[in-house]
Amino acid sequence: MADVPENSRIDSVLDDPGTVAIARVYSEAFLNAAGENAAEGIEEFSSLLQDVLAANPQFESMLITGLSNRDEKLGFIDRVIAPHSSEFFANYLRVLAQHDRLDLLKEILASARLEFEKRNGQQRVQVVSAKPLNEATMARVKQRVAAAFSFEPIIEPQTDPGLIGGIVIRVGNSVYDGSIRSWLKQLAKSMHQGSLHEIQSGRDRFSHPEGD
Repeated sequence: MADVPENSRIDSVLDDPGTVAIARVYSEAFLNAAGENAAEGIEEFSSLLQDVLAANPQFESMLITGLSNRDEKLGFIDRVIAPHSSEFFANYLRVLAQHDRLDLLKEILASARLEFEKRNGQQRVQVVSAKPLNEATMARVKQRVAAAFSFEPIIEPQTDPGLIGGIVIRVGNSVYDGSIRSWLKQLAKSMHQGSLHEIQSGRDRFSHPEGD
């Protein structure tokens, strides 16, 4: 199974529903056209953003912002990117340029990665702990998550000193909280409910004296 490096953190940058939908269309077109070479295509896509554009702000400004018109962006792709990229990727960038969608490069890559993982039976799982977990513990967590779900987990470790202890696992929109903080909250809630029940029971006894 092809894989994408686990340390490729996907940032939540797709806030606008319209942007999400557009990025998804172009990301799926990218993966479908790449076919069996999708993993290599994503790596090349990532390299453009990280190694070229992020390292050369003037290139990013030329390609992504509205300071350049469509023809200038196409010329930039032909002169600067195409000689060092695959023909497939250069053509894909030209399509984005022609449709004025180069400003969505980051969103398209993020969407493509998630869709690629989904197609390969993978899903990102956030594991939050009070302190960084060692490799052995992380391996056990990954093994247990894999056994509990029908997908291969891609673990994203995070730390939250406020947890006190234990871990919190986030899978999509679901949260599985095994932290001490969560246990203390549940205990406090249980004690509070118990007190309310005891008070109500006392009221009931006074309201209905025995033998009345």
